[in-house]
Amino acid sequence: MIIDFKLTYPSGTATAYLINSFHTTAGAKLAKKQVRTLGKFFSFSFLWGFFQWFFTAGDNCGFVSFPTFGLKAYEYRFYFDFSAIYVGVGMICPYIINISVLLGGILSWGLMWPLIEKRKGDWYSADLSPTSLQGLQGYKVFISIALILGDGLYNFCKVLSRTLVGLFYQVRTRNASSDLPVAENSSPETAKLSYDDQRRTRLFLKDQIPTWFAISGYVAIAIVSIIVLPHIFHQLKWYHVLVIYLFAPTLAFCNAYGCGLTDWSLASTYGKLAIFTIGAWAGSSHGGVLAGLAACGVMMNIVSTASDLTQDFKTGYLTLASPRSMFVSQVIGTAIGCIVSPCVFWLFYKAFDDLGVPGSEYAAPFAMVYRNMAKLGVEGFSALPKNCLLLCYVLFGAAIVINLIRDSIRKEWARFIPLPMAMAIPFYLGPYFAIDMCVGSLLLFIWEKIDKAKADAFGPAVASGLICGDGIWSLPSSILALAKVQPPMCMKFLSRRTNARVDKFLGF
Repeated sequence: MIIDFKLTYPSGTATAYLINSFHTTAGAKLAKKQVRTLGKFFSFSFLWGFFQWFFTAGDNCGFVSFPTFGLKAYEYRFYFDFSAIYVGVGMICPYIINISVLLGGILSWGLMWPLIEKRKGDWYSADLSPTSLQGLQGYKVFISIALILGDGLYNFCKVLSRTLVGLFYQVRTRNASSDLPVAENSSPETAKLSYDDQRRTRLFLKDQIPTWFAISGYVAIAIVSIIVLPHIFHQLKWYHVLVIYLFAPTLAFCNAYGCGLTDWSLASTYGKLAIFTIGAWAGSSHGGVLAGLAACGVMMNIVSTASDLTQDFKTGYLTLASPRSMFVSQVIGTAIGCIVSPCVFWLFYKAFDDLGVPGSEYAAPFAMVYRNMAKLGVEGFSALPKNCLLLCYVLFGAAIVINLIRDSIRKEWARFIPLPMAMAIPFYLGPYFAIDMCVGSLLLFIWEKIDKAKADAFGPAVASGLICGDGIWSLPSSILALAKVQPPMCMKFLSRRTNARVDKFLGF
């Protein structure tokens, strides 16, 4: 991938250049200033999260429930929730991503859901609970899934075709360069490597990981998985795991190669493939939903690791890092993750009773999406409410058409075409976080207009500080919740009429 095919791995290359720039005199000075800036905004974000906590003593209390555009707009999740995390994310994400998310929120919560809601009693029963998948919730979940699958299928075909064409070209070039020079066939031209590239290649190959170790390690892990996983997930049989491990190397290779060409990992798409195939194979009567989700976890771990690790190896190649040291670091990190990740999940699971509940602070939206994908794969279209399938077809086709238009026009115009995958996210969650992200984009845009050089240098540091500070606050917040320490106040917003009724009830 890196030495023979010379794939670019754009993110890995960008990271390497960033690391290398730190080791120059000017780069070291800039890095110190960036770290100081990150620390300032980290502290601000953490303290802002702490301040907000005091006003969240009940449901829908605090700044996170501020009806910025009025109570009716708040009902359809159009409001600014003062989240430092999403403002920071908006500063990091490209403008088109943020605009796409906002457009998706306007299309769904501003147009589609209010219109479908008027069909209550016709398209779906008026007696259903708001969380029932046979009601409005079903439209929200399955239509967003259709958009995600349409976008995923298009990009899968696009990246796979580029991968196959690139592989064919690379193999043909290598075969041509191996020809012996004869009278009719002159010596093939070989690109001369620079001194830096020769040094990088020499160090990279000196510390390469032996093939026997890679193969024996994969086989050993496959055997462990085949034995252990069916005991954890009884619905997932040993032969399901065996089939996944037989096909995964081919898919992992395609994903790693495609990521090197396009910087796009399709791990989630391969995971969805496992959901549908293994889920349908197991069947609904034998726990096909759980089997599909467990198979998705296995497939995504294998395929995403292939692209992520190769991306990291590209960074290591350009920074003269030892591949063996990087691999050992990955193993240590993974081992720590095996302990830390369940502990963090347990902390959130015990601290927040509404974890994963739609509309809660930690709604875990993709958990709902993936579970319903598995349900769809096992039960078929019978799980969908009335006319939902037709709308899914329309949105699925729209995702493909939008991508086709985006790839067929010139780049200067293509950057204005929204991304279907980004549009799909607020279909289920709501547009409130899109508004936060657009505020982040607006702040960065104004900063760039005032001083572009400073914005380019310190924008990522400011965004990272905002994200990390608010994110770290969730841990003390969880500990306080476990210790049964409740916030002292509830800040809630009521309409004038409701407020008058409350005052009358309380005798004011």
